[in-house]
Amino acid sequence: MFVSTHLYILSFNLIFLNLVSGQSIHFQTEVRPILMEHCAECHGGVKKASGFSVLSRASMLQEGDSGDPGFVAGNSEESALITRIRSKDLDERMPPEGQDALSAHQVEVLTKWVDQGAPWPQHWAFASIQGQDVPRGVHPIDYFVNQRLDPEGLTSSSRAEPSTLVRRLFLDLTGLLPDMESLNTFVADPSGLNYEGLVDQLLTSPHFGERWGRHWLDEARYADSLGYEKDSVKKDAWRYRDWVVNVLNQGMPFDQFSRHQLAGDLIPEAAQETLIATKLHLQTQFNLEGGIDAEEDRVKRVVDRVNMVSSTWLGLTVECSQCHDHPYDPITQREYYSLYAFFNNVDVDASFLSDNPSNAESILNERAGIAEKLDQMLSRQITDKNLNNQTVGLLGKLFNFDGGKGLTRHMRERVENRRETFVMKRGDFLRPDYKQGVVLPGTPRIFPPLRDEIQLHDRLDLVDWLFSGKHPTTARVAVNKVWMRLFGQPLVDTVQDFGSRGAQPTHPELLDWMSAWWQSEAQWSLKRLIKWIVMSDTYQQSSAHRPELKRVDPDNRFLARQNRFRVEAEIIRDISLQTAGLLNLHLGGPAVFPPIPDAVLNQSFTKYGGNSKGRDRYRRGIYTFFRRTAIDPNMMVFDCPDASASKAMRDRSNNALQAMTMLNNEVFLEAAQSWSAKLLQALPDTTDDLRMDHTFQSALGREPSAEEKAQLIQMLQEARDWFQGHDKEAVEFLGPHASNEMNPSEQAAWMTLLRLILNLDEFFTRE
Repeated sequence: MFVSTHLYILSFNLIFLNLVSGQSIHFQTEVRPILMEHCAECHGGVKKASGFSVLSRASMLQEGDSGDPGFVAGNSEESALITRIRSKDLDERMPPEGQDALSAHQVEVLTKWVDQGAPWPQHWAFASIQGQDVPRGVHPIDYFVNQRLDPEGLTSSSRAEPSTLVRRLFLDLTGLLPDMESLNTFVADPSGLNYEGLVDQLLTSPHFGERWGRHWLDEARYADSLGYEKDSVKKDAWRYRDWVVNVLNQGMPFDQFSRHQLAGDLIPEAAQETLIATKLHLQTQFNLEGGIDAEEDRVKRVVDRVNMVSSTWLGLTVECSQCHDHPYDPITQREYYSLYAFFNNVDVDASFLSDNPSNAESILNERAGIAEKLDQMLSRQITDKNLNNQTVGLLGKLFNFDGGKGLTRHMRERVENRRETFVMKRGDFLRPDYKQGVVLPGTPRIFPPLRDEIQLHDRLDLVDWLFSGKHPTTARVAVNKVWMRLFGQPLVDTVQDFGSRGAQPTHPELLDWMSAWWQSEAQWSLKRLIKWIVMSDTYQQSSAHRPELKRVDPDNRFLARQNRFRVEAEIIRDISLQTAGLLNLHLGGPAVFPPIPDAVLNQSFTKYGGNSKGRDRYRRGIYTFFRRTAIDPNMMVFDCPDASASKAMRDRSNNALQAMTMLNNEVFLEAAQSWSAKLLQALPDTTDDLRMDHTFQSALGREPSAEEKAQLIQMLQEARDWFQGHDKEAVEFLGPHASNEMNPSEQAAWMTLLRLILNLDEFFTRE
């Protein structure tokens, strides 16, 4: 009793001394990073060396193989953790020999933390969303941003120039440049009322769904082919893409948008077209090559769905838990397979989801016969691997039948002969751990529990759980990505990992306020959330560089200005064609084929498509055919993801290949050719000055400066001088857009100039 009382008094005194001295340790920013970087690799969910884990306070208080807990709360002198990190004996010291010892500061942090009682608050992302009162008369975004700026002695930037602001809105909301009428109207009167009217106009534009649908397709890992070497073409893939675009235009709330995709086949009395939404699950790669194990490939597809759902809605990377407990987050391997169980009985079906042909019944009966044989073969193949080739042959036959008959493939929950889910040892589908018993659908314990009125949960229950008011991450994760689209950088840098290894939010109170508001008042409306953000002064700020920010906030994390960033690959192509007067704004329909070099097309095992002719050649980027094994070089060079996995945040590189592409690729060369013809046709008898003003307004939304104009006109004259004696070269340079109604040397000279303008950083940068 005396010893324990003595230790209690000692620990109390230590805590008191630390608190009154103002040296309390912040667990999330000081302690957790040390544990994750230096300890979790050996003492996490994978290895748990010496029976000791640092993933939770409870696990650190458990006795390890030595018989001692990791620490004694409030007493660093009696704590094994502190003894080991202080030890000079390399056989005893942690981290062990061969790894860098902790710095003196890190040792001091852990020591003080233990002496203060080792507080371990819940990780911010798993804690309940907290609201805050905001003063009346101020936009909540501006309020929270200013709360972050004030302690640094910083102020927000002034409002962006009207021409910059209208261009920003058009690019962010529709992925297109403003037309001249919209630009001039807003510049003439950039009042708040006109600004709101412009926002409303763009949110109701049919091109809104194209812009924000493309963002979603990155997360859905959308492609028009199956992947792997054979990479067969999915002739019905575009129906899912069009569904996404259409429902975003209609303003479907995010909870319903998610429900239709995750569990559309389970919605009672749902419209048949709702099944199209379940093609989200069919965006996985599908292997139809000879010799593969069909069951192994099915398991891979289920795993892919689990990982996509987790990163997209939960903001967690759970892939490693397929083989073992998570090394950094408190997620067990069994919990991973609880998520897996939600998707383990989802099978591929096919229907006529538009107009039924006259012989629809006979086609569906024929398909049912093939599907029945396939189901029998799949069951036998699980134990008889000699049937691999026959099984894959039937899979390919059914796939080709569906595509050839105009059926739309979608998902359907298996009702009979349901599969049981077991933990797979080391993730091996051939080694189910029967000793652990059947795993039922469930969710990780770090989150609030599922409703428990029923025994067996399904995907509808999973969606209800995701969008319950108690779930801590669904809204946070989605809001963070919307913010990223409108500011060029997220509030949480690790957009698909809110776990222990993820980044801390730069504005946690703002993230929570937006998340709470979006769920309750805005009812998960994406359009309302976007409007609410773009109406803030913070969004409308200038992105101009401010020298005083370079020292205090070089990465603009405090948001004292807007960000400028290059638009995505598809948008670069779209606005180039738009400026040239070539862009075909037709909505929806089967994929089209932009010009792609034969060297790229020949990489694919199956030849399909070629180059589209006529107006289809100039459709928006979202409608171009995406083959996994032969990606359009224009897309690749500007960091378009390869659709192999869910990708919420695209890379943004800057390299010489991009400049070479913009100068020499057929698409951009043709844009300059067409623009030169249309410019001279529109302004046939005018001065170079006026033509220059027109080109700048069309491409950049502003007038050129006197210096810019002088330099460009000098370049124009030099091009004229050269082409005057080279008519043949001028005609070749102009390609199919050479006009018989004008002097080829004059058109070629202007094309040289316009080609330069299309390559300006300012052209493909969103200010």
